[in-house]
Amino acid sequence: MQTKGYAAQAADKPLTPFTFERRTPGARDVLIAIDFCGICHSDIHFTRNEWGMTTFPCVPGHEIVGRVVSVGKDVSRFKPGQRVGVGCFVDSCGTCAACKAGDENYCENGVKMTYGSVDVDGKTPTAGGYSNQIVVAEHFVLNVPENLDPAAAAPLLCAGITTYSPLRHLNVTKGSRVAVLGLGGLGHMAVKLAASMGAEVTMLSRSPDKQADAKKLGAHEFVLTTGEGALRKLANRYDAIIDTISAKHDINGPLNCLKREGTMVLVGAPPHPLDLSSFALIMGRRKVMGSLVGGIPETQEMLDHCGKHGITSDIEMTTPAHINDAYERTMRGDVKYRFVIDCGKF
Repeated sequence: MQTKGYAAQAADKPLTPFTFERRTPGARDVLIAIDFCGICHSDIHFTRNEWGMTTFPCVPGHEIVGRVVSVGKDVSRFKPGQRVGVGCFVDSCGTCAACKAGDENYCENGVKMTYGSVDVDGKTPTAGGYSNQIVVAEHFVLNVPENLDPAAAAPLLCAGITTYSPLRHLNVTKGSRVAVLGLGGLGHMAVKLAASMGAEVTMLSRSPDKQADAKKLGAHEFVLTTGEGALRKLANRYDAIIDTISAKHDINGPLNCLKREGTMVLVGAPPHPLDLSSFALIMGRRKVMGSLVGGIPETQEMLDHCGKHGITSDIEMTTPAHINDAYERTMRGDVKYRFVIDCGKF
């Protein structure tokens, strides 16, 4: 299946037009015409080989929304014309404890990512949503509520579930106090979702010009962390802190803002190690944890939650020809808050 897309040919090269072959759909597969794909910061890390694991050429993109074109004979949950989504992974072993628990994202035998893995046929490299079509096994296709704007829903497949999953894992609900570090693609979704769960939400930021946006997105309070003694005034306040920052930064000051047994969740994936002082943990029996998107059941739960509450990402549309410009602007923080590619332009 000849497919049009954009690919990185090397870590130091811009993305360029690329034609490649998708695997032939099988009995359990869904063929999807891609309408929109979000640009995730992970796409940039990966195409620039900042994590040291990229095989080139690389077609990125794991925030995919489109329409079903056709289904295999054994597919029962989807039909042509249905609006669907694909997230960060497209296969897992299905037999390990994590997969059986619905945590396919933590597959003990190695989850197959939407790009950068080997597809289920054992030979075709997986290629992502910066393209005009994709073939995905039924189990890994998600229903996107029809009441959501499909372009603005695309980032829910990564930014949405990346922040929803830890909030659910920590049982955030009405009365919980949650702080969010970083108001970008992930951070703005963390604010929206935590507020929708009834939490009291605080945005912790170094940028005073983000205060108005934070309030508009649902934050109840904005704290400028560069202010004198700003974090000391927040000591022992929060049940959870969602750290969405994707660059090296200090986490020790914010850790002291957690309540006893509070949890900081790292979701931003900086390419360089963070410094951690043990005293901030010891003195409050606090915890630091990581979280990698969510399994298929939880991702569908997130989409349904967003459909119920009318939650989507704040986006700026772009075209394939402007992907490299979008990358540079994303690196500068010059987007509110997620670029989405119009894949009908491929």
